[in-house]
Amino acid sequence: MATAEMTADTTMREILTQYPGAQRALMRRYHIGGCSSCGFHPDEALKEVLTRHNVLDSDEVIAHIKESHEQDQQIQMQPKELAEALKNGDAPKLLDVRTSDEYAICHLDGGQLATQELVDQMMNSWAKDTPIVTYCHHGFRSLDAASFLIGHGFTNVRSLTGGVDAWAVEIDPSMPRY
Repeated sequence: MATAEMTADTTMREILTQYPGAQRALMRRYHIGGCSSCGFHPDEALKEVLTRHNVLDSDEVIAHIKESHEQDQQIQMQPKELAEALKNGDAPKLLDVRTSDEYAICHLDGGQLATQELVDQMMNSWAKDTPIVTYCHHGFRSLDAASFLIGHGFTNVRSLTGGVDAWAVEIDPSMPRY
């Protein structure tokens, strides 16, 4: 699928549609989009947002969004790829980053709910090269979680593309969907 070229005149809605991780990328480097004081409206053009935040080089910002998108793509793991790893005994640790209510509806066998206690344990005692796959409902929160872990030094982290919903469709049709 061809995508339109991103320019300073592209709206934030269009950017986020083409590059779902753009808000995370903008927050990480420029502190744009993470809270009410640094947020933006979806219909604003990128140049309007950048001007308000005193960011002058829109070409640099566009390059950063595209580079971050490529990095996001590299850490994605397709459901079939995970199913194969689990079948072959190469099981990574499965980290469920949904709420406990969502976890109660359905979860992957062996998946651990990402409680504060578990995250503390991970940070303090897990080897930084531990194979970890994060997952959520549709794969957006898990990408944030994977990025968080990578940012904290974990080197073998992936995010399940499409989350448990894609798993139910592609791998286990008996899994409840919501």
